[in-house]
Amino acid sequence: MERLDHLEHLDKHLVDELAQVARETIREEVREQTRRQRRTAMLYAASGTVALYAGAALALAVGLALALVLPDWAAALITAALLAVVAYVLRGAARPKHAGASPPGPALDDTAQAAPPSGTGVPYPPMPSATPPTPPVPGAPAAPVTPPRVGGTDPEQPHHRA
Repeated sequence: MERLDHLEHLDKHLVDELAQVARETIREEVREQTRRQRRTAMLYAASGTVALYAGAALALAVGLALALVLPDWAAALITAALLAVVAYVLRGAARPKHAGASPPGPALDDTAQAAPPSGTGVPYPPMPSATPPTPPVPGAPAAPVTPPRVGGTDPEQPHHRA
């Protein structure tokens, strides 16, 4: 029996050593990956900073070139408008394109209810159909005017709290 107890102790010691070696190996690999990612992130940050200064210098050059033929305030205004247009175009280019592409999954018809973006799975309530107002008929009594309700709730309908 004593011999089996001794082997059990050796097995436990071996398992502890293997676990320690595995932890150290994984720790070293994670450190190396982190070093590489940190270096890459620093290079991206530096690149972005230099690009920002390059864009500012380009905007200044455009403004100074326009100031040669226009009043200074007009050159600054045109430069600002050009920068705003470029920012708007870049913002549009950054958004995903959905035109013409159908989303994956089953197509929804007019009667189907879509799940809300919150992901709770509770569908939106149906939208009431808006009927266009009818023009008043001459000689007919005027319909009573009801002020619009704040929040769009009807006091006659039961209230449900979520």
